[in-house]
Amino acid sequence: MHPTLRIELNENLYLRDPQATDLGRRLIAESILLIDEIGFEQFTFKKLAQRIESTEASLYRYFENKHKLLVYLVSWHWAWLRYQIRFHTHNVPDARERLRLTLSILTRAHHDDPATQELNEAALYRIVVSEASKSYLTKDVDEDNQAGLFREYKRLAASIVEVVQEINPTYAYPHALVSTLLESARKQLFFAQHLPSLTDVSKSDSENTIYAFLHQMVFAALA
Repeated sequence: MHPTLRIELNENLYLRDPQATDLGRRLIAESILLIDEIGFEQFTFKKLAQRIESTEASLYRYFENKHKLLVYLVSWHWAWLRYQIRFHTHNVPDARERLRLTLSILTRAHHDDPATQELNEAALYRIVVSEASKSYLTKDVDEDNQAGLFREYKRLAASIVEVVQEINPTYAYPHALVSTLLESARKQLFFAQHLPSLTDVSKSDSENTIYAFLHQMVFAALA
């Protein structure tokens, strides 16, 4: 992953920490590329094992099933975003400017970071846009939540909620606003790419348009 950064995720997501071994790191990096290529439905550990010249049994030592792998990948993305937001806003005293920077980071998450040479963030974000909802839209969502599998998403949301409450302490719906913000940031891009009649965002200028939409939505609510 990042040469100087190790993102710690909930141990309930995996059987063995993939960041701790060379095979585990290759599993994560190549699973992102493969899911991005063929989609989560067509993805299997057998196909991944063939791709990295390993065995299915070896991969199952890290994750008990492909759903846990998906939750792990999505969680890594949320944790990475939270790190980026903290890094770029920690010396910014004005809460409104911190929120603007946060919106900017959310809307440029589709860019690959050259500093993380072992992982393709652009491909991972495409997975988040297309597949992230599948990580919690399941019959086991309550059990998974009890196990803390959505911890990184909730931590990211909570950090933005703090900024919202700093801007307007009397605003009645900070959590609903932030969860809508996070969902809109990726779903508007999905709509632009696949269901364009459901959005005003164009594929050719999605980053700027989504930023403008989110900025208007958030600051109008907090006014």
